[in-house]
Amino acid sequence: MGLILSSSVVVGAGQAETVTIAALGDSLTQGYGLPVEDGFVPQLQGWLNDNGAEAKVINAGVSGDTTAGGVSRLAWTLTPDVDKMIVNLGGNDLLRGIDPAVSRANLREILQTAAAQDVDVLLVGLDAPGNYGPAYEAAFDAMYPELASEFGVIYYPDFFAPMNDGTDLDVARATYLQRDGIHPSAEGVALIVGGIGPVVLGLIAQ
Repeated sequence: MGLILSSSVVVGAGQAETVTIAALGDSLTQGYGLPVEDGFVPQLQGWLNDNGAEAKVINAGVSGDTTAGGVSRLAWTLTPDVDKMIVNLGGNDLLRGIDPAVSRANLREILQTAAAQDVDVLLVGLDAPGNYGPAYEAAFDAMYPELASEFGVIYYPDFFAPMNDGTDLDVARATYLQRDGIHPSAEGVALIVGGIGPVVLGLIAQ
């Protein structure tokens, strides 16, 4: 099965060389609606710096991108200096109701390309709502862990999971999401980074 790391993972700091990580994603990675310094990549970079990781995170997030868009950008994203990659795609496929089989095929191509170039991957999943029916939801949710298992990559089940901290739903939305109700606020990003950061340390140490 795919390797699932929790926030309890402890990884030794002090890498011999700086590890370059490409964060391939959509608006969630790009930092839509936020000052540059409050976006996912800058906050993750700051978290890694604070935790002693010798790593450089490249923002390869494009607002509105689907998994197909991620495939089309691989050639210039995976430059020779990229050692690792975070793949956080699928949200726009979900919003557009794209067949999960199509999304799965695109993600598989991304993982195949990364494997061929010896780039370790952290695959980030999303939890689909029931808008398109139970069959769609099940197919969408299953593609991430199944692909992680198929390719033996690190798997982080839900990008938004750290925002579900037991707070009243209305309060959480007001605090952790922007007005569009989709993209995280700076506070929301901080929670997300706190959750995924230890897993990224695991990616760096891999």
